[in-house]
Amino acid sequence: MLTDIIFSLVIGGSVGIIGHVRKHGKMVMPRKTKRFLYLGFLEELLLGAIAALLLVLYTAPNSFVEITVFSIIAGISGDVVLYRFKLLNQNSEEK
Repeated sequence: MLTDIIFSLVIGGSVGIIGHVRKHGKMVMPRKTKRFLYLGFLEELLLGAIAALLLVLYTAPNSFVEITVFSIIAGISGDVVLYRFKLLNQNSEEK
């Protein structure tokens, strides 16, 4: 079970980083401004890894192929969640 957890974290985090690079064209490093801490690529890495971990723990897959597929799906869905939050923030600012 520990290998499943580690494998899902690595795959989900990797998919999060790939989504970050696809979106920004480069890896944006974390930085701190006066009012805000911007996590950069770490934000999407953590979200993809945690989403993959939760999905794998919830479904309890039987093979590494299932773990890989579930982790990729969870990593992509983590990217979609971040994109949705960004759209909601833009819509609330326009009003």
